[in-house]
Amino acid sequence: MTILLAAVDGGSFSAASRQLGVPLATVSRRVAELESHLRIRLVLRCNRGLTLTEAGQAYVASCRRIIEDLAEVERTTTGEYHAPRGELVVAAPIVMGRLHGLPIIAEFLRAYPEIRVRAQLADRSVNLLEERVDVALRTGALPDSSMIAIHIGRVRQVLCASPAYLARRGVPNTPADLESHDCVGYEGLVVGTSWEFHNNGAPHVVDVAWRMMVNSIDGAVVAAEEGGGIARVLSYQIVEQLNSGALVTVLDDYELPITPINLIYPSQRQVPLKLRAFLDFAAPRLKQRLAT
Repeated sequence: MTILLAAVDGGSFSAASRQLGVPLATVSRRVAELESHLRIRLVLRCNRGLTLTEAGQAYVASCRRIIEDLAEVERTTTGEYHAPRGELVVAAPIVMGRLHGLPIIAEFLRAYPEIRVRAQLADRSVNLLEERVDVALRTGALPDSSMIAIHIGRVRQVLCASPAYLARRGVPNTPADLESHDCVGYEGLVVGTSWEFHNNGAPHVVDVAWRMMVNSIDGAVVAAEEGGGIARVLSYQIVEQLNSGALVTVLDDYELPITPINLIYPSQRQVPLKLRAFLDFAAPRLKQRLAT
């Protein structure tokens, strides 16, 4: 079951082989033996990887529950519910993790020497259950009712520029003024160059004139710092630059509604002490760092 899940999650037998550290032939043989035992086809190979049959989808869902029950037994047996120990997997957006998550994780590890943390930084919505993630930092609404959320802050979408750029080109007073400004486009969380604003509670979209296009938040921040134009970023991403005066915000009156930031983790019968210790340790520190 573990080999099958690794193949399904990785998208191929080769990915399962690398993840589990077993020969590719062994992975293929074990899955074939499982199908022979069940007398049913579970996976289909294609050019884009593996595809589950209808029976395979139901079987894999059951496997996940069984493997999680086994993991629960192991956690209880090894004393994970009696003392904070073991491996903790924490997911966060790249910049938020770098600026706020990793410093707190380092401090947490000093306080709990028997815990190891695997930090996964990625600008995507991580599926905590499928990817075996214990806790994640997430911005935005939380439609998944199976997740427990701890509110730790809020984030604003802001426009920023260097004082030198604004002194040279002037300060925009309305979103329409951006048409005569150099803007930094970001192909990511803020898609392309169609920027949305709120004017008296009503949404309004402006197609801005960009001189530079980047594919990372760090690139947009640096471009704005160097006078390359006006960039749209999230407020927590430029705290240091705002405090130092390297950047200032513009068009604050036209910002979109504030977005919540939460620590989320799956609902479970008994929260492992390693996770409870991290939540109790990280939540107040993140609230302090992300206060706006």
